[in-house]
Amino acid sequence: MMRFARVFSLVLVTAALAGCSSIGDMFSKDSNEVLPGTRISVLALERELRPSIETTDTRIVLPTPQDTTLWPGAGGFSHHAMHHMVISDVPRRSWTVGIGEGSGLRNHMFAEPIVANGHIYTMDADGRVTSFDVKTGKREWRADTAPRMERDNKFLGGAIAIEGDRIFATSGAAEVLAMSAADGKIIWRATTETPVRAAPAVNGGRVFVTTIENQVIAFAANDGAQLWTYAGASTPTILLGGSAPAVDGGVVVAALSTGELAALRVDNGSLLWSETVVAIRRTEAAASLPDIAARPVIDRGRVYAVGQSGLIVAIDLRTGNRLWEAPVAGIYQPWIAGDFLYTVTIDAEAVCIDARSGRILWVTQLRAWEDENDREDRVIWAGPVLASDRLILVNSLSEAISISPYSGEVMGTMDLPASATMAPVFANATMFLLDDDGDLTAYR
Repeated sequence: MMRFARVFSLVLVTAALAGCSSIGDMFSKDSNEVLPGTRISVLALERELRPSIETTDTRIVLPTPQDTTLWPGAGGFSHHAMHHMVISDVPRRSWTVGIGEGSGLRNHMFAEPIVANGHIYTMDADGRVTSFDVKTGKREWRADTAPRMERDNKFLGGAIAIEGDRIFATSGAAEVLAMSAADGKIIWRATTETPVRAAPAVNGGRVFVTTIENQVIAFAANDGAQLWTYAGASTPTILLGGSAPAVDGGVVVAALSTGELAALRVDNGSLLWSETVVAIRRTEAAASLPDIAARPVIDRGRVYAVGQSGLIVAIDLRTGNRLWEAPVAGIYQPWIAGDFLYTVTIDAEAVCIDARSGRILWVTQLRAWEDENDREDRVIWAGPVLASDRLILVNSLSEAISISPYSGEVMGTMDLPASATMAPVFANATMFLLDDDGDLTAYR
């Protein structure tokens, strides 16, 4: 369990592709550097996860790539359905900057970068928020979110989101706060009963957070007034980090450490439905935890959620009816693109699922262990993100790979300067990656 906790404590840290060379090899089928774990036929293996036989003729058609100038929170927009992003065929490093304190033995970065209005904002492991110019990487301001009495102490940081001219931050010091996006000045602070490590979700003038004790709280974005709270059941064992709620269509869906999905009305917090995403078939210590660490996704009236105990589900947003389920275990947000859902499992498998039926279309086995001979220390894979017809994943071995979203074929690999355990973010035809050392790199 200690090894499991150590590995999964890396979950909410982001990746960087540093260096001055092109990263075209990462996206090229002609790359000479081939990942040890290539695409295999899982039908030949004695395992549960395998493509559905009846889907062999399914044609994967993806939406056209679309650029955005805004990546306002963890997972992009509050519904977390970003579909198909844009990046050039051969992106090159534009700039690299240090954001502050990286991940260490006691503190970890949990915050994905956010992008808005020509600026990119980060939060380091000590809770300091920094604004950079998107084009140049020049630092504009830095502000400390920790209470003065806590600034000399190490605490588990939170994450950030933005709406309009305000940045909203969560805190391991049991606070939610609003800051001016122009200069970092604190506008208001609100306290919570327990720490909030997951990113907030902001939608329609409301800020939604989930505490480590499974309280879902809505605050008014203008003054921090608490609007309502929903209390889920607590659990003694959770994964380090947390899951940002998904918000769309007047509904907020929170994933809790008990394995519960709670759908709540955004205006008053009343429970519309709840569903449990827990599989009882897996027996490993890691899989025995019911926690849903992955962000849920809301897309066209459906909720997609994956639990790390071994189940991914599609649920009707309005009724709570389960539409399908598949035996997939994961700790990262699944990626929806049109009618197809992509995810990476805790067993290091990249998976494509038909989002209409739940049938598995292909499975690609990636490297699963740091020491493959002794099967020790799991490799953590983060992502995927779909950009310009490539699924991009990064890992705790300081590697990045691209995979074909149509076949699951590994297209290319690249070494990274540090471990990478959060997926990159995209805006302005740029890929932003943050490594464990606290270095942020922009590629165009």
